[in-house]
Amino acid sequence: MEHKVVDHLFRHHYGKMVAILTRFFGLSYIETIEDAVQDTFIKATSQWRTQIPDNPEAWLNRVAKNRTIDILRSIQAEKNRNLAITTGASSLQIDELFLDHEVADSQLRMIFVACHPSLHPNEQIAFALKTISGFSIKEIAAALLTKEETISKRLTRAKKTIIERDIQFQYPDPEAIHNRMERVMKVIYLTFNEGFHSTNKEKLIKEDLCGEAIRLCQLLLKKEQFRSGSLYALFALLCFHMSRLKSKISSDNQLVNLKNQDRAKWYFPLIKMGSSAMHKAMDYDDSSVYHYEAAIASEHLNAKTFKDTNWRKISYWYEQLHTFEPNMFTLLNYATVCLQLNDLAKTYQLLNCIEVAELGQRGYLYYGCFAEYYLKKGEKDLAISFLDKALAGTTNKLEREFLMKKREVMNG
Repeated sequence: MEHKVVDHLFRHHYGKMVAILTRFFGLSYIETIEDAVQDTFIKATSQWRTQIPDNPEAWLNRVAKNRTIDILRSIQAEKNRNLAITTGASSLQIDELFLDHEVADSQLRMIFVACHPSLHPNEQIAFALKTISGFSIKEIAAALLTKEETISKRLTRAKKTIIERDIQFQYPDPEAIHNRMERVMKVIYLTFNEGFHSTNKEKLIKEDLCGEAIRLCQLLLKKEQFRSGSLYALFALLCFHMSRLKSKISSDNQLVNLKNQDRAKWYFPLIKMGSSAMHKAMDYDDSSVYHYEAAIASEHLNAKTFKDTNWRKISYWYEQLHTFEPNMFTLLNYATVCLQLNDLAKTYQLLNCIEVAELGQRGYLYYGCFAEYYLKKGEKDLAISFLDKALAGTTNKLEREFLMKKREVMNG
């Protein structure tokens, strides 16, 4: 039980704690702060075995603060300086930073630090996922379809650049907000996707990551200077996807595809919130991939049944999306929609335009689509061979079980 509590708090509070302590101690100590926060959660795992504190969050905040002070004091001691901030005004000041509105402000500052132009775009995303959402190096590598060693190097370079360039823990200048926001939204999008379709071997959905992405989006939308059509469209997209989470996994822990999902389980307050955000997005002149993806998600939600889905409209949106920003995943989704329209020629054409290597760990979806294509053509042996390729590339337990059942049906 204590491990579940610690894991939950880690997801929800790691980024907050790192942001707050960084605001107080400074970005030059970011690595020390991360170590201190990590140590705090390790300590919690050990000490909470017999009894969980009445206020776990306060316990974590206090221990992390004290651990950071201990580490920094030992560093300062080497320089014959004493860091005396455990009592008095300084102690009061850091405690006040844990108030809700200060936590939100600190996290927003950290988001923009992570997306500073001095950092390479690849470093920005890795650093943001680590410091804001508490991703492990393994999780970041999976989310970015990159080797763990590469992610470690990116994080090291990012921290080195922050110190060398003396990057400050503050918001960007007004003229720099637009470019910085593009990276910020990308980070939020990746965070949500890792929750909505996790690369974790045992668990397909991580609701806490989805919730974290939506929370970060809401934090940004509260500040007028950060609002844009793209940000509202992203928020709408996340709400639309989040509304379907409960229907993706059955009561016996099986993966349920869109066709067989119980639409009564869709959470309509979130759909309404997303629709409201889409209307607000239209008040701005900018456009983005999030506009198109939200439009596609909305079409799925508007259909009372799977049979009622307006596949032609969705096909149109995918075509527009690929024109706006060419992407292999867009082509794959477009091909899947063409299968629903029984346009086998178009499906084959699209699939042959896809560089499967660019799909990374999601490559199995390409083979799964080809399996459906050959099944519709009546070529069952070829369909099974492609399904076997999909199975070979699938690491998630629920998805493997889903594909195995599909294979059994094919073998009939």
